[in-house]
Order: sequence, then structure tokens, then C-alpha cells
Amino acid sequence: MEGINPMDLLRSNLSRVRIPEPTNRIYKQECCLSFDSPRSEGGLFVDMNTFLAFGKDYVGWNYEKTGNPVYLHIKQTKKLVSEDRPLKKPTLLAIGVDGGFDNNELEYEETHKIVILPSYATLPFPSVELPEKVRLAVDAILMAEGAERKEQVAAWTADKKQISAYAMELRQIGNVVVPPSGWKCAKCDKRDNLWLNLTDGMILCGRRNWDGTGGNNHAIEYYKETGYPLAVKLGTITSDLDAADVFSYPEDDSVIDPLLAQHLAYFGIDFSSLQKTEMTTAERELDQNTNFDWDRIQESGQDVEPIFGPGYTGLVNLGNSCYMAATMQVVFSTESFCRRYYMNQSLKMAFETAPADPTVDLNMQLTKLAHGLLSGKYSFPAVEKGETTAPSVKDAKQEGIPPRMFKAVIAASHPEFSTVRQQDALEFFLHFLDQVERSNAVKPELDPSRSFKFGVEERILCSSGKVAYNKRLDYILSLNIPLHEATNKEELEAFNKSKAEKISEGKDVSSDEIVRPRVPLEACLANFAAPEEIPDFYSSALKAKTTAIKTAGLTSFPDYLVLHMRKFVMEAGWVPKKLDVYIDVPDVIDISHIRSKGLQPGEELLPEAAPEGAAESSQPVADEAIVAQLASMGFNQLHCQKAAINTLNAGVEEAMNWLLSHMDDPDIDAPISHESQSAEISIDQSKVDTLISFGFQEEIARMALKASGGDIEKATDWIFNNPNASASSAMDTNASSNGPSTPVDAGLPDGGGRYRLFGIVSHIGTSTQCGHYVAHILKDGRWVIFNDDKVGASINTPKDMGYLYFFERINS
Repeated sequence: MEGINPMDLLRSNLSRVRIPEPTNRIYKQECCLSFDSPRSEGGLFVDMNTFLAFGKDYVGWNYEKTGNPVYLHIKQTKKLVSEDRPLKKPTLLAIGVDGGFDNNELEYEETHKIVILPSYATLPFPSVELPEKVRLAVDAILMAEGAERKEQVAAWTADKKQISAYAMELRQIGNVVVPPSGWKCAKCDKRDNLWLNLTDGMILCGRRNWDGTGGNNHAIEYYKETGYPLAVKLGTITSDLDAADVFSYPEDDSVIDPLLAQHLAYFGIDFSSLQKTEMTTAERELDQNTNFDWDRIQESGQDVEPIFGPGYTGLVNLGNSCYMAATMQVVFSTESFCRRYYMNQSLKMAFETAPADPTVDLNMQLTKLAHGLLSGKYSFPAVEKGETTAPSVKDAKQEGIPPRMFKAVIAASHPEFSTVRQQDALEFFLHFLDQVERSNAVKPELDPSRSFKFGVEERILCSSGKVAYNKRLDYILSLNIPLHEATNKEELEAFNKSKAEKISEGKDVSSDEIVRPRVPLEACLANFAAPEEIPDFYSSALKAKTTAIKTAGLTSFPDYLVLHMRKFVMEAGWVPKKLDVYIDVPDVIDISHIRSKGLQPGEELLPEAAPEGAAESSQPVADEAIVAQLASMGFNQLHCQKAAINTLNAGVEEAMNWLLSHMDDPDIDAPISHESQSAEISIDQSKVDTLISFGFQEEIARMALKASGGDIEKATDWIFNNPNASASSAMDTNASSNGPSTPVDAGLPDGGGRYRLFGIVSHIGTSTQCGHYVAHILKDGRWVIFNDDKVGASINTPKDMGYLYFFERINS
């Protein structure tokens, strides 16, 4: 090979070069197997046949696997920027877009060349000497938008305001002239956060915030009485009318009023000379979000000393992806995940077993993420703009790695996680474990998600003295927070009294005065195991409705126990509210007392419900306990029964999820008919065959398709979520069978009930769909904060503010 001229070598390999089609995904910002980029020391090699990119240490593996010899090499080097470049003031609430906040990105120069493997012969680009096919292919690669960028638009932009439907026809009444200053609420003494109703000129205070600040709700109460739709916030009206804060009560949003100038003129207001004195709602939200919780959970204001090295690698935020970053940092601090995707699996092994496109293989992308986080290769102080050498460790930051490909793979099977919206960390964690379990289905003994799995058993004691046992598997223990068990009741009462006095005087409660209830974790665990009454339980022994007692316990104790604190509760009017509460969590807990014992000697099982006729015997019946619990949350009884039947009585959580996603079904209010069900039983045979080809039994495949309305993906989900389903128990998947069958929790890890706290995912914000997530993890004997790409020694770990708590079993 030595003597061959590189150009001849290229010409002899022209058949291996492709000109990309518009539909091809082109990778050119990041290696498929590592977090190397064009800025890495060896640059990036783009395979000119598959358009996949590889770092210098990995491109050789791709040549061995595919035989593709021709690569476009892309290298970026830092440009020196003069320091006196003026900073532009942002005009948009956005990051990384024109007019938004400056990303403070360094500027880079990019160079290209053609490289031919295995000899690494190089040719310059651009060059007129190159064959036209190669020039066209390179131009197309460089012009195309990278697949990495397509998957994730980095810009975060605040929602654009819409024009109000009420503005054009707004009727204005009365002859009020509004003075230019000295305003006060017409119903209390508040002098800030005041809103002018654009119908009649009434001035009233805004809403009360969750922490007692804000107004006294007089403006919204006035809307409820009068129906006058629009109000403008006094103090936000300036010569720049677009910036005025107009709120529409019926649309429940900040809106644009195109006729605002004439609506204001009606009350004698000339906006041209007014100065801004009040924050808009959006600005106040930003301000509120940086309050107490934000500071404490992120440990802001504390001099957090940065930490670098293996296991201390930050994750770049891809636009609201902190729910994923916080969760994955904790997951990769467990031995089961480190062992599976780092210690026992090299990048090369994962690549060799990956399909042709390694970017869509979960096993490959998890291995890439594990090696990125745990090797230490990417965890070092970053060089800032204008600096030539790395800063001293004390004030250094790291760049972190962007988990783009991992996010794209894990989100492919879930429409919500592929958006740039904030998501619930708990939902993401459960979806993630579900995907990991599937990708390890061939060798379940290697599946690291099993270390989180445990059995839950519910015992129902009927007033006849007979019992029923229902079993299910779970990855998390979801706990209600019994506020009546707070340990600081006297303080709370005193605070609520002084708060009420302040509010009646129109004063604000400052955030450092707020007293929150403190509830011990033990009380939450005791609440889970406590007996609960089920009214209207249908007893097959008494053939009538009665009151039963339900208790729950765990049949196995996992290696890692995840506790989910139910901080989000439904208020009247279906408004989710976040409980403002501290949970006192000890470093070591013992859950031995919540182990379930199963059927005891002398206990008699409730008889199976007797069939009332052949047509109905195949009819699943709604589990009354599930229906009762859903109904107590305010759902319609018929809807609850449908939810229980359609999820084959799997549990309240499953039924509620079904209900929330089927509320708008056209037939949701149709009575439950036996005929329609039997008509539905004609399942498409080709779908059954597809599931059989996945390795499932025919009866199970039919059951699953029936339970999922014929949707293959949902049916697969159903089979994974009902591992104990067998054709004979098709009618009541979760009822304990009386015969000696394999227990649900067979083969799951089990051990003693003592656990040590090692990870906390905390949430800041008013709902799981907004705000910010941060992880704190106990590593090498000290607590460490992982806040996206910031990793440092935790000074004051907010153990009482967690949303998810991760414990590991102490093996005595």
C-alpha cells in the first residue's frame, strides 16, 4: 500500500462513497461510540458511506466492521477573540438564538480533509483535483443539518403570547378616569401587584402565590362575579405597549390586546410617557423561581468546590433535560448499572454487537453514556473564553457531555420524552427501566434493572373473615405524605396565624419567615402499610357488597429501594398542587416491618366469583378496590370501571394512567356492554403472529392484544408489565392463583430490610412539568451535587427536600 498515490487510492474506492440524499441522517457533531467531537484533539471522522461519525480511537473499529475506507475528517480549533467585543443586550427570553442571551460560546475555525483507511492517506479539501463525486458528497455533508442538531433544538424560548379572542369586541362601560399614580386595591390595602380591569376601570389586587406573597385574589374574584375578561397590570404600561402585561381570565393566560392603546385612552391613560415600575408575570415567575427552594436545592450562594475525575462528569442540558440528567447520574452510581455497561462491557464489544446504525441501539448508547460518565475522560476543567490555559481547580468549571444520542434512543418509544419540554423525573425513571428490561430480554440474568424490582402484595380481608391476595411487581414505592403527622405543629399554627393577620393587613409574608410542615419518613412508610377500609367491596363469599380492610406489604426487598414522595396532590377543580413540606429522612432505614407474609395457616381464600352465564363468564369484572380509590379522587364511577377492566385490574396507578389518556374517547360514556367486548375478541391474526415471532406464547399474545385494543406496542408493554399472566388467569391477571404456580417475584433479588440513603433527586418548581431537577449522590464517603454540567462537593445537602430517594441495601 505504501507506494500508492492517495488520489489513485481514492479513485479505486469511489464506489464506496455516497452522495447523501435529503432523507439521510448525517452525523458530524459527535462520535457514535464516545463523546469525541470535531473539537477533540483527534477531530472527527465521518464515514462517507453511512454518514456516521467516529473519534480517532474508534474509526478503525468501523473500518474493521464495515470495510468502508473513505472518511471526511473535520477538525475545529479555537479562534482567539479580542476581549473588547461589545456585549449585546438580549431582546428575547431565549438562549442561543439571535436576540437571545449570549451562550458565551468560544469561536472555532473548521478545517476538512479526506482520509482513506487503513493507511490514513490524506487529501486536502477543498481541492479541484478531487473527483466530482467526492466534492459533491462532502459539500452535501457540510451543508446538511447534523442529525444531532435536528434531534434537539438547543434554543429554549418562552411561549409566544397569543392575541386575545376578547380584545376586538371588548365593551367598555362607566366613566372612570384612572390617575397616573397612587393606586390601591378597591377591596384591600394592597398597593402593588394591581390590575386594571379594561371593561370598567376597577383596580384590584392579583392572585396569591403559594408562599403567601402576591395579592389577595380580588381581581380574579371580580372576574368570577362580572365576567369582565381582560385586565392589565398597572406599572407594566410604558411607551413600549407590547411589553404591557395583559391577562385574559377566560383564556387563563397572558395575551396580546391589539387595541390596548384605545382601551387605555378610554380611562384617560396616555401611555406614551409612563415608566415601568412593576414586574410582568413572566418576570415575576423567573424571580419566584430563584427563591428559597431554588437556592437551597442548588446550593447557590455556597462556594461549592468543583470535583473532577471518573464518576464526576456533568451532563450538558439539552434544553429542559435536567430530569434525565439527575436520574441518570443516580442510576450510574449503582453497582448493577456500572457493572453491566462499564466494567463488564467495553465500547468495542457493544459496537461489534450493535446493528448497522449504532446510534439507534440502546445497549450501545447506554455503554457510551456509562463510559462517558465513569471513565473520567471528559471530566476536567474547561478553558474559558479568552483564556489560553486551564484555570486553577478551585474556580474551574467542566464542560460536561451532551447525552443527545441516548436521549434520542430512549425517547424513540415515548412521544413526550422526545420533546424539549420539561418532564417528570419519576415517569422518566420508570420508562427507562422498562426499556432496559426489554433490551436485556435475551439474557435476563444480565438485566441491571432487576436490582430495583420488588413484589408488592395486597391482602383484602372481607367481613366474612375470608381473604384475597393480589400481587404485582414494581420498581418504586410511592408514598403519601401524612401532613397530620408533622412534628412541628405548634410552630405551624403560630405561623399560619401571623400569616393570616399579615394578609388581612395587605402585607406580604417574606420567604425567610415561612414555616413548612416537617413529616418523618417513618410516618410515610407506616402510612403505606396501614390498614385501609374499602367501602362497597363486592364479596364473592357473601355475594353482596360489604366493607373490606386492605393492607399492603413487600414480598421481596430489592438491592436498591426507590421511594417516591407524592408531593403533587389534586385540589378541587382538578388543579395539581405541590405540597410545600419537608420530609425528615434518616441516613439508614429499616423496612423489615412492611414485609408481606402471604397466605397464613388457617386463612381461607375468597371463592372465585361464580360465572352467571357462559356469555358473561369470559367478561372481566372491574376490581372494586381500584374503582373505589379512583372514584374517591373525583373520577366518574363508570369511567373508573372501564379503566380497571381495560388495564385488567393491574392497579390504581395503571388504571389512572389509562383514564387520563382516554378521557376524550368518544365512547367513554357508553355503558359497559358484554357484546361489544366479545365482538372485539376478533384479534388480527397477523398481529398475533408478530408477537409470537417475538417469542411470546399465542394465548398470552391474544390476551395482550385484547387488553391493548389491538395495538402491538401497547400489547408488548402489557406482557412486560404482567409477567405472571398466563392464559388460565386471563380473566383476572393479578389474583393470586390457588394452585402451586411460579410466584410473581421468583428470581428477584431479596435480602434484609436495612437500607442506606445514597441518592436524592430534588425538584424545584410548582409542577413536575416545569422547574428544575438536581441530584445529590453519596460518593466515596461524601455528598456530591450534580446540577446538569456542574459537579461539586455538597456543603448543605437538602435531604429533607427530595422528590425521589434512592437507598441501597446494607448487607450485614
